[in-house]
Amino acid sequence: MTVVDPPIAEKHAVWEDALALVTGAFVMSFGLFLLSEIGGVSGGLAGVAILISYWTTLSFGVIYFVINLPFYWLSVRRMGWPFTIKTIIAVALVSILTEVHGLYIDISSINPLYASIFAGLAIGIGLLMFFRHGASGGGFGILAAFLQETKGIRAGYVQGALDLCVVLASLTIVPLDILLYSIVGALLLNGVLAINHRPGRYFG
Repeated sequence: MTVVDPPIAEKHAVWEDALALVTGAFVMSFGLFLLSEIGGVSGGLAGVAILISYWTTLSFGVIYFVINLPFYWLSVRRMGWPFTIKTIIAVALVSILTEVHGLYIDISSINPLYASIFAGLAIGIGLLMFFRHGASGGGFGILAAFLQETKGIRAGYVQGALDLCVVLASLTIVPLDILLYSIVGALLLNGVLAINHRPGRYFG
């Protein structure tokens, strides 16, 4: 019986990582933009940033970038400088692009359930691209990636547990119907990660 050796992962080229970070940030930021338009909420630090933006006059982009800063310490210590630098770039791009979308798109009417579904899938796809190119969306994503790499716990499960905490916290400000729609989006987001981002399944 012939034994087939498992494929050897080929390291991404710099231009491939750069393109993936820009594309992932664009997709993820558009999902976050849709959520903000319907007054919805996401999980992770993105969800925390959205809630703070509802409570204050500060923009989501500024809040999201700032609250991610403490997590870079864990990233440097546990994941290394390449991962950290890519993550800082990814977070900066998401912070900027989330503010940019509103300059080119005027959403006067959109079904909140549709927006939540699209946002959940878009954010999940964006995070998936980050993970597969040695980065994350910052904050909880750093912790999720760290636990998957070191403990073998799927990033989607970790992200899901933390997202649940954020969603519960949003009960104080987000209308119940919008919150339920947001939960649907969060489930889809974490489903994308749990199904598509498993140790040993993806090569490259």
